[in-house]
Amino acid sequence: MSKKASLGQVSDFDIRLLRLFKTVAECGGFSAAESVLGISRSAISLHMGDLEKRLGIRLCQRGRAGFALTDEGREVLHASQSLLAAIEGFRSQVNQLHQQLRGELNIGIVNSLVTQSRMRITQSLRALSEQGPGVRINIGMMTPSDIELRVLDGQLHVGVVPLVSPLAGLDYIPLYEEDSLLYCSQGHPLFWRADADISDADIAAAPAVIPGFRLPPEAQQCQQLLDGSATASDREGIAFLILTGRYIGYLPDHFAASWVAQGKLRAIRPQQLHYQVPLTVVTRKGRRPNLVLEKFLHELAVSSD
Repeated sequence: MSKKASLGQVSDFDIRLLRLFKTVAECGGFSAAESVLGISRSAISLHMGDLEKRLGIRLCQRGRAGFALTDEGREVLHASQSLLAAIEGFRSQVNQLHQQLRGELNIGIVNSLVTQSRMRITQSLRALSEQGPGVRINIGMMTPSDIELRVLDGQLHVGVVPLVSPLAGLDYIPLYEEDSLLYCSQGHPLFWRADADISDADIAAAPAVIPGFRLPPEAQQCQQLLDGSATASDREGIAFLILTGRYIGYLPDHFAASWVAQGKLRAIRPQQLHYQVPLTVVTRKGRRPNLVLEKFLHELAVSSD
């Protein structure tokens, strides 16, 4: 009486033998399977014999009468087909996980960028949402310093900040340059005066609102020429005070454009009184792999202005 072996744990070798058996059965014999498997008939016979010993089952009749599966062989063939199909399904699902966008993107952005005509951030967020409809996007509007600190401690995956004093633990990727001009509003004494009639002394004497956040050296030099009678924590606060008609101040040209079009703001001596601020995308150095973040950064890199 033969003692049947047990496959309590199916090894990689067992799976290879079952694949071989499936191929032999589907080809209808050892000879026909030779070219498909790329091994000799004698090697196939040895492997089949090994599988039969491991299962404790006679899988097929072979000899002068030809090749034929036993009843048990047909059952094992059916079970093998189910097993190998399940393995392939598992492989496909795991591979798909590497391509599917799931999870969250926590992004911090300095305010007043939505009016920027170079819509690279908007385009990238749209592409991310289209390709990963299950991705949850969380946007926080905050100061550059807050953004950098939150990217450092992992609260944010990515941020958009002006490049001022790079922090050692962060990577800064150039995004675009932002132009800022000196503005006054319709109620200000300088509003109706021609640029040629506005002197440096007039600028220095006018009450001005200056930013309470860090700026690059070029921007700082321009701000130092102003009478800083007021401060604001962000660009929107600067706009509020300029629109009172009591203060002058620098704003990004794209942010001021709608008020300029309405005749509520004008730039003062724009050829001389302006500066550029490089805007950057900031991420933490040595961050853990994150498919959602990498997709967002990829879209930023390929987006056109």
